[in-house]
Amino acid sequence: MAIGKNHTSMTKFILLGLSDQPQMKMFLFVLFLCFYLLTLTWNLSLIVLIRLDSHLHTPMYFFLSNLSFVDICYVSSTIPNMLFNIITEQKTISFIGCAIQYFVFCGMGLTECFLLSAMAYDRYAAICKPLLYTTLISHTLCLKMLFGAYVGGFLSSFIETFSVYYHDFCGPNRINHYFCDLHPVLILSCSDTFISQVMNFLVDVVVGMISALVILISYGFIVTAVLKIKSADSRSKAFSTCTSHLTAVTLFYGSGLFMYMRPNSTASLNRDKVASLFYALIIPMMNPLIYSLRNKEIKNAIRKMMARDHMLSHGRLFF
Repeated sequence: MAIGKNHTSMTKFILLGLSDQPQMKMFLFVLFLCFYLLTLTWNLSLIVLIRLDSHLHTPMYFFLSNLSFVDICYVSSTIPNMLFNIITEQKTISFIGCAIQYFVFCGMGLTECFLLSAMAYDRYAAICKPLLYTTLISHTLCLKMLFGAYVGGFLSSFIETFSVYYHDFCGPNRINHYFCDLHPVLILSCSDTFISQVMNFLVDVVVGMISALVILISYGFIVTAVLKIKSADSRSKAFSTCTSHLTAVTLFYGSGLFMYMRPNSTASLNRDKVASLFYALIIPMMNPLIYSLRNKEIKNAIRKMMARDHMLSHGRLFF
C-alpha cells in the first residue's frame, strides 16, 4: 500500500497487547469488559438523565452530556478492539485500520480538551456574570463552541495522524501496545521521524496551551470574584460548583502531559501501555461519577426519576 510520496511495504501491524501470559488473558478480558460496560452505562445514563429532566437543560449540562458522548466514543475507539484481540488471538490490525483508530482516539481526546475549556468559560459566566449569564451563554453560542471543539479536535488529530502514517514502515510490524498509539507506532518507522515528532509536539502544545489558557483565565476571574463574597457559606457554594470540573481537568491534563509531552523512549513502552489505561479507560469511566457524586441537581434528578419509576411500577401492580 502506498501513502504519500514514500513507499510503504507494511500492510498490517501486530498489537502485542498488555500481556502475553495465557493465564492472564481471561482475567484481563473480564476486568476490561466490566470497566468498558460501566463506562458505557454511566455515561449513557448521564446523557439520558440530562435529556429527560427539564431542570438540567442548561449550558452546563449541555456541555456535560456532550462530554459523556465524547468519552463513550473515546473509549470505544480502543477497548472493543483490545477485547476482541484477547479472545480471538487475532492481534493484527491493517495499516489503514491503525491510522483510523488513532485518528478517532486522538480526535476525541483533543475535542475533550476544548470541551473542558468551554465548560470553564461557562462556570466563569455563571459565577462572575450571573445577571448576564443567559445572554453570554446563549444556546447559539453553546452550539458554536461545541462545533469549534469538534473541528479543532479533529483537525489537530488529522495533522498528527497524517504526520505519523505518512512515514515508511518497512521493518518490524509489532506494536508494543494494545492500540495504535503515537509513540509505539513512530518507533517502528524506518524513516526519519524528527519532523513528525516536532510537528506532533507543537500541535499538542498549541491545543493544550489554548484550552489551558482559557481554563486558567476563567478560574482566575472565578477565584477573584468568589473571594470578594463576604459570606463563607456563599463562597463555599460558589467553589463547590467548580470542584467537579477542576477534578476532571486535573486528571485529564495531568495524564496527557505525562504521556505525550516528553521524548519517545523504547525502554518505557511497557510502562506506558499500562499507564495509558488511566486516560484511555479509567478517566472516561470516572467522569460521570466525578460530576454526579457532589452535584445536588443531578442527585435530585436521579431521585425524581427513581420516584417516578417507583410510582409507575406500583401503578401497574395496582392496575
